[in-house]
Amino acid sequence: MTAASSSPRTDCIADVQNSPDSRHIAIDKVGIKDIRHPVRVKDRSQGEQHTVAMFNMYVELPHNFKGTHMSRFVEILNHYETEISVESFPHMLAEMVDRLEANVGHIEMTFPYFVTKSAPVSGVRSLMDYQVSFVGEIHGGQHSTTAKVVVPVTSLCPCSKEISERGAHNQRSHVTVSVRANRFVWIEDIIDLVEKQASCELYGLLKRPDEKFVTERAYDNPRFVEDMVREVASVLNQDDRIDAYTVESENFESIHNHSAYALISRDKSLPAKI
Repeated sequence: MTAASSSPRTDCIADVQNSPDSRHIAIDKVGIKDIRHPVRVKDRSQGEQHTVAMFNMYVELPHNFKGTHMSRFVEILNHYETEISVESFPHMLAEMVDRLEANVGHIEMTFPYFVTKSAPVSGVRSLMDYQVSFVGEIHGGQHSTTAKVVVPVTSLCPCSKEISERGAHNQRSHVTVSVRANRFVWIEDIIDLVEKQASCELYGLLKRPDEKFVTERAYDNPRFVEDMVREVASVLNQDDRIDAYTVESENFESIHNHSAYALISRDKSLPAKI
């Protein structure tokens, strides 16, 4: 037997995924999770930022197919190399459903985003990181993209301030804003919006004069978790770039072993809740 004849023939390898399935049950999402890949993101101050994202990629699987082709998800990522961006999202979705012969597709891209901030008094500069996600969906050729930003802030309890003779308890809070926009919105726009509504924003590095400033600023701007979501929602209601949004606030309580939580969600095409 020659070396050539001993090599496996790829045209004879069975394609098990494409074989029929007798259970007749469709699968809503099938694909890959937690795969890392470099991406480029628009940066308001620097023009562009390079980071690494965690991807989840899924398609809908009809009832008559046994499985999907998992390797094709990775091939799509590698095809874009480092050119993955918000602008390329619709193209990736379209290619994914086309190559996997699906009608519905879903891609989640989550990455750390860094902003250089100057301390409020000393001006010392440091980096703050924020968790950002883009979620893209395509259904019957129609696609939509949602941007989600988690913004850590300080919140000071109005009740504690009112009833205490000395000080008030405060905590670090996570405010999560998800938006569906009709045109481009900077990540920094969402961060700025949230930080302006908080008791005080956070910084990567503070000197003593800065620490005095942020402590007093928080004390002068008490916020319940309900205040946070309402204040952010009020601004988003006036922003005509935003078609729909969800605002969540979670306070990691400093005097309890539980969190305080609030959420507001609105689609502007529907009547507002009252």
